[in-house]
Amino acid sequence: MSGSQSVIEFRKVSKRFGDVTAVADNDLSVKSGEFLSILGPSGCGKTTSLRMMAGFEQPSSGDVFIRGENVTGIPAYKRPVNMVFQHYALFPHLSVADNVSYGIRQRSPKPSKPEIAKAVDEALAMVRLDGYGKRRTYELSGGQQQRVALARALINRPAVLLLDEPLAALDRKLRRDMQIELQSLQRDVGITFLLVTHDQEEALSMSDRVCVMREGRIVQTGSPRELYDRPVNRYVADFVGKTNFFKGASATGILSVRPEMIEIAQSVKHLPDGLSARVPVKVLNRIFLGEHTEYVVANDVLGQFVVMAPRKSEREAGVYDIGDSIAAGWRPESERILPDN
Repeated sequence: MSGSQSVIEFRKVSKRFGDVTAVADNDLSVKSGEFLSILGPSGCGKTTSLRMMAGFEQPSSGDVFIRGENVTGIPAYKRPVNMVFQHYALFPHLSVADNVSYGIRQRSPKPSKPEIAKAVDEALAMVRLDGYGKRRTYELSGGQQQRVALARALINRPAVLLLDEPLAALDRKLRRDMQIELQSLQRDVGITFLLVTHDQEEALSMSDRVCVMREGRIVQTGSPRELYDRPVNRYVADFVGKTNFFKGASATGILSVRPEMIEIAQSVKHLPDGLSARVPVKVLNRIFLGEHTEYVVANDVLGQFVVMAPRKSEREAGVYDIGDSIAAGWRPESERILPDN
């Protein structure tokens, strides 16, 4: 993240469609040069928020600022932002070069052909598609098409690049590769990236900060580590990673313990010292996931919960089978008391 100056601001922004409130009275500041993700389930208002930044939607109330200027009411084509859509929105009848140059060819005055060609070459080089200018988009893979869409957005050197779930259509391995490429690209070009996604792993792995939304409202904004380690309530803890919930001492509080923070052993006496909870459990299910094994265990008082055992611990303590009676526990610093909302 290169600076603290805000490049986009929401000030008490709401958006209503008839009787439905899609975005409700939100404040948000996006810093210059940062990679910020808006995370939430379908219908939470994240894409509507992005479209108001782009100018495709206007707020029902409140104001949108870009680089300190109030752009509320200003259409998309007059804003210094570009948007990459989920399905890329490429023109199949045009070459890669013509797709990439589409935006700058609409400028007035129109740049010269050599200027356009130079800008296209630079944009394609940024996304590692040198030499692909003459190809048709239907000749490209999904990952290459996504890069063409990025090049088309980046050619104008926008103040902010808005990304509306651009990796959703890719398979898991390609999506991970493109996540790394997007991070590298953002660092290289120094443009503010704002990503909308429902994928918490994607948001946590790519972003400087993550903004979690629920039912049109921003619930919490912070670094990925802050959201994971210090969620403000049950909703954030449940949405950002996996966690176990246990009934707390009060009716309004609940205890959250992440599965990877729980230790298991063949019996209670074999658990290490210093644990705040030490309970007998029965193994109900076991799933091998490569770098770790996920166990579903049950205790008569606590009920069912999930434990993630790394390969190293299994090499030392062994693998447990379904039906085994073992023990589980965790350290006090692994507990977090949250509002049960």
